[in-house]
Amino acid sequence: ISASVRDGGDAVDPLTVFLSGVVKFLLATPLSYWLRNNAWPYWPMIQTAHLFGMTLLIGAVGLFDLRVLGLAKSIPPKALHKLIPFGVAGFLINVATGTLFFIGNPDQYAYNFAFRLKLAAMALAGLNLLLFYGTAYRAVEMVPAGGDAPLRAKVMTGVSLFSWTAVIVCARILTWFRPVYFG
Repeated sequence: ISASVRDGGDAVDPLTVFLSGVVKFLLATPLSYWLRNNAWPYWPMIQTAHLFGMTLLIGAVGLFDLRVLGLAKSIPPKALHKLIPFGVAGFLINVATGTLFFIGNPDQYAYNFAFRLKLAAMALAGLNLLLFYGTAYRAVEMVPAGGDAPLRAKVMTGVSLFSWTAVIVCARILTWFRPVYFG
């Protein structure tokens, strides 16, 4: 991060000014310093935990979503829904490890368009989850083996798969698109 942007000098829009303050604050924390200066072996361990969390999340949520969309109809959706707590655990692991990534290199993430898209995809997934459980889950819960889920549930699980795929794609391209401010 350039010193002038870090200090708010070149920043013109309110979001960049705000993010510059957040970045400056985080870079001054002992945890950020420690993460930047003690990367080995901790950074690979954090990355591995992050990947494990995403595997749990996509494994559980993805299987459920695919069943609602019509795959593996011999399994009732309610049976696959029992895997969702593993997905929640994976999400919580990812929130913890992702927070460490952000604290360790806030200037890489705060100004990165791919990171902002990743957060938007996560927000879409979260809103979709609330909508699904508020409007469609009860009908899906009643679908027997061999049965079809209602169309609205299929649309929502399609949005879920799209959202989490977008999260993964954005995460992969994050490091390839370093923001201008990242030094």
